[in-house]
Amino acid sequence: MSSALVVGYDPQAIPGIDGRALRAALDAELARFGEHGINAAMTLVAFDESAEPTLAASLAEHPWDVVVIGGGIRKAEQLLPLFETIVNLIRRHAPQAAVAFNASGGDSVEAAQRWL
Repeated sequence: MSSALVVGYDPQAIPGIDGRALRAALDAELARFGEHGINAAMTLVAFDESAEPTLAASLAEHPWDVVVIGGGIRKAEQLLPLFETIVNLIRRHAPQAAVAFNASGGDSVEAAQRWL
């Protein structure tokens, strides 16, 4: 079975949005991976000192086939350092994994499938 790790920005760390609703949508998208025969997990990070160890631990849990980096991390200019950290952690801890990018939280499966 193919495997995918989805990395996203923790919705609880985004001021002014309904973090619970966004988390529910992310969880629903994660469930879709199983419907497509893909073993998937999700790691949500905040832009703080916990991001690097949290992601490094997730990358080491399994030999992922693909890591999908969410748009919430890539599209916000102020998160550029976090995005760079994530890309370099993937290179270091999961060099076998393809890197994919979703357009929204609802198309992570399709982003992963492009590389599986």
